[in-house]
Amino acid sequence: MKYTFLLAALMGTTSVFAQDSNTEAVVRKVADNIIQNTSFKFVNTKTNETYESTKGLASSPDVKVASKFNKWMYVNGVLTIGMMQMADVLKDKKYSDYSLHNFEFIFGNLGYFETLYKAKTPKTEFGAVFNITNLDACGAMGAGLSDVNALANKPEYKAYLQRAADYISNKQLRLADGTLSRPNPRYRTMWADDLFMSVPLLARMGKVTGDTKYFDDAIKQVENFNKYLYDTRTGLFFHNYYEDVDLQGVGHWGRANGWLAVAQAQLLDNLPANHPKRPELIKLLLRQISGFARYQDQTGLWHQLLDKPDSYLETSVTAMYVYTVAHAVNEGWINPKYISIANEGWKGLVTKITPDGQMQDVCIGTNMDEALKFYYTRPTELNDTHGLGAFLLAGTEMVKAEKNKK
Repeated sequence: MKYTFLLAALMGTTSVFAQDSNTEAVVRKVADNIIQNTSFKFVNTKTNETYESTKGLASSPDVKVASKFNKWMYVNGVLTIGMMQMADVLKDKKYSDYSLHNFEFIFGNLGYFETLYKAKTPKTEFGAVFNITNLDACGAMGAGLSDVNALANKPEYKAYLQRAADYISNKQLRLADGTLSRPNPRYRTMWADDLFMSVPLLARMGKVTGDTKYFDDAIKQVENFNKYLYDTRTGLFFHNYYEDVDLQGVGHWGRANGWLAVAQAQLLDNLPANHPKRPELIKLLLRQISGFARYQDQTGLWHQLLDKPDSYLETSVTAMYVYTVAHAVNEGWINPKYISIANEGWKGLVTKITPDGQMQDVCIGTNMDEALKFYYTRPTELNDTHGLGAFLLAGTEMVKAEKNKK
């Protein structure tokens, strides 16, 4: 073993898993690192005092959650989905208990922050819970909460889910044909990211409530996002579509393409098996898989700009693609031979995991821009949450794939 570490040092890598074939061990290492670094505490950002609970605290805008994993952010919705899948696939309730605890922690302390919000305190923690104004604020966290509520069955969770679904269905800005869009930074601009910020929750609401309107809307979004954002020349998707000039954007940004893939897979998961649109949706997903497979680097990873090999290798899109391909194979949607794409991607991913279970080369949160250089120069951050949930999803699908092979 000491020679393995020496070789790693000589090769300039901080990964301990490059030579480790135990997929379950790798994915557990990442998940366990997240659990160990989630404090379930609050901190006064001015005094640095920490608190187990907000009960009895004097009202202060300086009180925030101490851990990034306790924040109400879409990335933590993806993390919840990943943790819940880990619990199911690995038959280990430690991971579902973590997610249940997280939402109990948030909802159990909402009263303190609601008082601040009603007093119009700027940047109130959990403010997005009280006032949903965009898809990022509700779609992914709602999808994660829906998975948690399948176990918790709490009325306050159900009430939030209904409110979030109502926002997506009736309040978010749309194009004239009903396609979801954003008002900023350009009015009625489509973002590829938004397929994930809407469809997984809509699909879950369709399954939970039995109301087909949610499925109908989710399917319409998938069809329209494919219509507006797909690039027939490359087989990839553009990050944006601008209604004001009826043009697509400039970049085939990796993670945006990844969001599209994961969203479509999660719709198929929740759609009734006999739904007449299922074959069409599988065909669209396979078209995307065939497209992005052409740009996989020899390392197994994909690039920040998928069709630009001079852009850096990025891990969040790689995790999303590994998940999508492995899941599609595991579910029998596509030919089993496509698993080779996921196998190569997973080999690349595990080289980006540090000995203590942190994920390297994750692009930070990214806006949109009309210049391609914007995407080239987005920084990466160690263990940025934008990659972690996707990694857990990818890893558990690879565990399933290995079991199916055996």
